[in-house]
Amino acid sequence: MSAEATKVTTEPGLSVPAAPSAVIRIQGLVVEYPARGFGQSATVAVKDLNLDIYQGEVFGFLGPNGAGKTSTMQVLLGFQPPTRGAAYIYGVDVREPIARQRIGYLPELTYYYKFLTAEELLRFYGRIFRLPRAQLESRITAVLKLVELEPVRKRLIKTYSKGMQQRIGLAQALINHPDLLILDEPTSGLDPPGRMQVRELIHRLKTEGRTVLFSSHELGEVETVCDRIAIINRGELVTVGRVADLVRQYQMDLERVFLKLIGYQPQPQP
Repeated sequence: MSAEATKVTTEPGLSVPAAPSAVIRIQGLVVEYPARGFGQSATVAVKDLNLDIYQGEVFGFLGPNGAGKTSTMQVLLGFQPPTRGAAYIYGVDVREPIARQRIGYLPELTYYYKFLTAEELLRFYGRIFRLPRAQLESRITAVLKLVELEPVRKRLIKTYSKGMQQRIGLAQALINHPDLLILDEPTSGLDPPGRMQVRELIHRLKTEGRTVLFSSHELGEVETVCDRIAIINRGELVTVGRVADLVRQYQMDLERVFLKLIGYQPQPQP
């Protein structure tokens, strides 16, 4: 963990490290969706999930499609109420709106107002966060330069390529200078230079002491940038730990560790 534990004195001359407070704390989380038709049962997307994520970590949240990753993120963002259990961000229950003031979020699929330009979109989001006007204009310029969209800031978003739309999504996630960034498939639609740029951006955020939680199917990138990962399958936590420790334990790269832990069986060759 990147944050140093504080010292708690228990007896004269004796101190022990206290556990650092979690930026994200998930306790006994269950997410169920109602049955879609008569005679069908409810769908359990997340089953009794317990997870802590700490200040300054780059944390990878991994799992196959339908594993429960997006449902968990939607609970953290206040989009989906938990069926049971609880989740906290900076010690505040995620059901309280104040819990989300320090978050930047990039969804897997970006649906923005495509009749706006990039700078108009960012101005809209900046006003939602109540950024002062002078600060907002300088912040818009800064994030557009960061994602390399400054030259096309006045073009309509509907004219952007898929990769450019992903970049404007990253820009809006950063507009409020968040302490916690939640990214759902941040490199989707990006070419290799674009993926490298996202990797460098995540590293920069980490050096600034910010916390990044992201899901990705690009396991090579996860292995490169993440401090710790959690693997979830069919709604249940399979493992959580440091990437290097898992690679060392199983004596294989992260992709093969992932496939092993979710029970993937290769199809026999004909």
